[in-house]
Amino acid sequence: MSKTLLRGGCVLTLGARTSNHTRADLLIEDGRIAEVGSGIRARDAELIDATDTIVMPGFVDAHRQLAHTLFRGTGHLGVSPESRHFEDDDVYAATLLGLMAAAEAGTTTLADWCEATSESQLDAVLRAHRDAGIRSVVVVARAPGTDVSTWKRLLATEAPPNVVLAAGSDTPGQVPDSDIQEQWSIARNAGLRVHARVGVGEGDGTIRRLADAGALGSDVTLIHCTRLSDADFDAIASSGASVVLAPSDEMAEGVGMPPVQDLMDRQIKPGLGVGSEMLAPGDVFAQMRAVISIQHARYFDLKLAGKAGLPNLLNTRETIKFGTFYGASAVGLGDITGSLEPGKRADLIVLRTDRPNIWPINDPIGAVVWGMDTSNLDMVFVDGQAVVRERRSVRDTSEVRRLAEEARQRVAARAGLLEGAGGLA
Repeated sequence: MSKTLLRGGCVLTLGARTSNHTRADLLIEDGRIAEVGSGIRARDAELIDATDTIVMPGFVDAHRQLAHTLFRGTGHLGVSPESRHFEDDDVYAATLLGLMAAAEAGTTTLADWCEATSESQLDAVLRAHRDAGIRSVVVVARAPGTDVSTWKRLLATEAPPNVVLAAGSDTPGQVPDSDIQEQWSIARNAGLRVHARVGVGEGDGTIRRLADAGALGSDVTLIHCTRLSDADFDAIASSGASVVLAPSDEMAEGVGMPPVQDLMDRQIKPGLGVGSEMLAPGDVFAQMRAVISIQHARYFDLKLAGKAGLPNLLNTRETIKFGTFYGASAVGLGDITGSLEPGKRADLIVLRTDRPNIWPINDPIGAVVWGMDTSNLDMVFVDGQAVVRERRSVRDTSEVRRLAEEARQRVAARAGLLEGAGGLA
């Protein structure tokens, strides 16, 4: 039986049945949270001094396109590599690099929107997720030009340990409702959760129509939702469907303003995702600050305009759960991860509180949401195993960087991006 005891840290369990602790110990046994409290003793446990740290659930990145990892920060150049430009080795390198970077940013669970075009390409994606060692959801999305029969075959692929498959449908509103219902039925028959990017055009009541047809339910995750109608939001709330926001990506790409207040008004608790790193920062710290800042800005605009009936300000206690527990629930893993409660898997991060960028700690949760960044990250555990120590991956990243650079050059050449694209050459 493997045991690890983290002693003397500020423990934020963020659980529904457990309290946060200004100072406590946390015991991990065989990959699960065994106990949280004071004065825990455990024979033969690895002892970690957690003094001057915050111990909390690892972040859940509930929507990311890992294939875009090769082209970080290039969205302003008009770069648009498509799934057809990636071969198996390319998507493996991009996916593995993105997952390792996510782990070094404190993410322990990630949902990868994967537009695989063949069984061999999906196998490469799954191999990267297996090799990265973090918990993940691979959303097998319909790639452009992929027929339904091929997509259905991909959905039947066997996933490696710690990886869950989900189905990514076409965008509701951009194809007939009957096509969406058919695709969601295929996913459900395969026993898979449905993910769909919605509201990226003008809100036309598509989600309400799907709800009226009985297609919307608690096994559906809706991403973005930036231009939905009030009737659509009401349908989401009554159906129990989940929502994921990628606030930095949504604003930078012109998809629309993240609908934080529309969700708050209906008690919908969204998860958070990075989306694409081509225009967005690749960590959940940034997404938490974006979403709380958006809601505060709207509140103060209404106040300055003299509006009555102002909404409540979004607080840090809710925001930190957007990046952890609510995100885990949004991708169907809320019973497994997202909080540090006994019996759950030991997916957690250790954040330094003695660094100049955050000291002194007046409020631990406020410090995480408003002040911390990846420089405060010290350790990351997934299933009780350390994947990051002293801010660095436990595995050598030099080979992964080499594979990624070679893949970047190949994909850029196929997409015609090596000439006239600034830094891509």
